[in-house]
Amino acid sequence: MKLKSGDTVRVMTGKDAGKEAKIAKVLPKKNKIIVEGVATARRHERPRGQTMQGGIIDKDMPIDASNVQIVCSTDGPTRIGTRVNDDGTKQRVCVKCGEKL
Repeated sequence: MKLKSGDTVRVMTGKDAGKEAKIAKVLPKKNKIIVEGVATARRHERPRGQTMQGGIIDKDMPIDASNVQIVCSTDGPTRIGTRVNDDGTKQRVCVKCGEKL
């Protein structure tokens, strides 16, 4: 999976199409990501312990990683490519302009 936590992405499909937000968590085994403020569902939570309060909580649900595109600072939504540096390390780059992400 080429996406990482903290990346800014744009949702391309679904009820939240067009929204831009940061990735909160990546679930690579399921090929899903959790994006802040996208795909929120209301969950009824039971209080656990003395400090946790129960009630109806808005929770961000996972969406498939194929439904988002990373946002480049110059080109907007784009795909992610890789470039091998001189020292042998890989670096993520924008496919449109070649700028590092």
